[in-house]
Amino acid sequence: MRDEIKDEGYFLLLPSASPVKPWIERLARFGFAAKGFVYILIGVLAVQVALGLRDKPAGARGALAVIVEQPSGRLLLGVVAIGLAGYVLWRFVQAILDPGNKGSNAKGIAKRTGYALSGAAYALLAYTAIRLTLGAATGGNDHRARDWTARFLDWPLGPWLVGVAGMTVLGLGVNALYVAYGARFHEKLQPEALSGKTGGWVTWAGRVGLAARGTVFGLIGVFLIRAAVESNPRRVRDLDGALQVLARQPYGTGMLFIVAAGLAAYGAYLFVEARFRRIP
Repeated sequence: MRDEIKDEGYFLLLPSASPVKPWIERLARFGFAAKGFVYILIGVLAVQVALGLRDKPAGARGALAVIVEQPSGRLLLGVVAIGLAGYVLWRFVQAILDPGNKGSNAKGIAKRTGYALSGAAYALLAYTAIRLTLGAATGGNDHRARDWTARFLDWPLGPWLVGVAGMTVLGLGVNALYVAYGARFHEKLQPEALSGKTGGWVTWAGRVGLAARGTVFGLIGVFLIRAAVESNPRRVRDLDGALQVLARQPYGTGMLFIVAAGLAAYGAYLFVEARFRRIP
């Protein structure tokens, strides 16, 4: 029947899958590995803080700055920048071309908008990596986040926009905890990643890693909401700021160690995604 329709010239009317190009898939997988490397480094640096070997934790920008300070650091950071650019490309492909068939209904548009926002965020990180590779200096994450928040708060309806951003980030954190609890990330992986003893380690790393990431995102969202309610950009915290706040709580050292180890586990899980993620 399919051949008959094709012969009649109506083949183009049939819905068909649009697999991504092989080079895009390779870049996407490289991007997941680069993102995983950054998260492992963030986790390791935070563990060092918990053990008293370092003064304060580092966010993504701080982790990139640590890379560039190492022997052959600029070369390594250049490789990471290429990987992050690959991840950005994949996110925009997901948002625009919709290879995962999320659709154009409200839920699908929300998903694809999230992909685009993720791509934009990691585009900024890739840009930072490129600048550091070329010898530029880096500033603190919190200062940049506060500067941008202050600009938004000066806009008409600015506090509402910041509040919506905070609710969105908080929602991402809660969703990460939900995905971790139900191990729903299994749906993204090819079956061979979950077989045998390896599958147990993958599930453990995914659950612990996503729970840690969800916790940090939840904190960042809460700080954004407070900034909106109080119209005070000084309330804003980025990833490293959220980890510092966590460390200052009662039993903060132990809490920081657990979350830091979880972020490193999330980075390890991303390496699994780099190899076994289902890419349409």
